[in-house]
Amino acid sequence: MQHLILAIAMLFSSIIVAQESSKSTKNEFKSVKVSVVNATNDKGEIEFALFNEENFRKESLESISSTIKNGVSTVTFKGLLEGSYAIICYHDANENGKMDFAENGMPIENYGASNNVMNFGPPQFEDSKFVVSKNDLSLEIKF
Repeated sequence: MQHLILAIAMLFSSIIVAQESSKSTKNEFKSVKVSVVNATNDKGEIEFALFNEENFRKESLESISSTIKNGVSTVTFKGLLEGSYAIICYHDANENGKMDFAENGMPIENYGASNNVMNFGPPQFEDSKFVVSKNDLSLEIKF
């Protein structure tokens, strides 16, 4: 009888541990590694901005600057929950902290977005979005 009670207690404790472990994996934070691979030169920095749908092209959730070496610049956004995100980046060649435009409104610094969307006009969230789910991601953006 004691063996039966012990076996039942062990069964329940293993079920509880399994439930707790599945709960923790659902809320684990993920990371997204992003690289620009074709900067035209190594001057200045690449500015990366992370957005969700609600704040797209407004206030970024996070922004990170990175130097360029041999045309490549890489950053990692950490602590992301599962969901849809988009990234916009630009080459701040003159390091003035903003994207520069010509008088006609066209950008004079190279830029790109996740999924390598290139339009005549600013990127749209639906075209640029990617999904963070079970695994960390690596993205490559080309200007």
